[in-house]
Amino acid sequence: MHQESKISSQEIFNGRIFRVTKDVVLLEDNTQANREVVHHHGGVCVAALDEEDNLYFVRQFRYALGEEVLELPAGKREKDEDPMLCGIRELEEECGCKAGSFELLSVMYPTVGYCSEVIHIYLAKELTATAQRLDEGEFLSVEKIPFSTALEMVLRDEIPDAKTQLAILKIHAMRTAK
Repeated sequence: MHQESKISSQEIFNGRIFRVTKDVVLLEDNTQANREVVHHHGGVCVAALDEEDNLYFVRQFRYALGEEVLELPAGKREKDEDPMLCGIRELEEECGCKAGSFELLSVMYPTVGYCSEVIHIYLAKELTATAQRLDEGEFLSVEKIPFSTALEMVLRDEIPDAKTQLAILKIHAMRTAK
């Protein structure tokens, strides 16, 4: 089994969403190497399907990319927060609805080369309307898109968000396998 052992670690940034360390590791051949690691509490993504087979999406500006992105509702976990509870909270905050059924679809590692982030992806069904409760400074619009259209959009590369792609393709694969 391949492994690297941490020899030392120096924190070089500590922010609101993540922190960064520069680590020295011992490699398999007994040599040393540097590793820069982004430490992140992780996040959730929710594929919310209504009774008409529409998926709930959010459209929001993503500053790091400099563009508006269409994606499934998602959010970051607080330290040690239960991923499912985070997903339930994020669905209501962003889309203004609750789900009677909440099922884990997948767990993904979006950037394994340098980041500890893990995203838990859920399927939410049996939706009931509540009220949207956006965080301060959060601006987004909610869109409902038929699942078949969303799948076509993924296959045409019109939805570049990885967590959204994975959720849609996983749901499609599960439906096809039945």
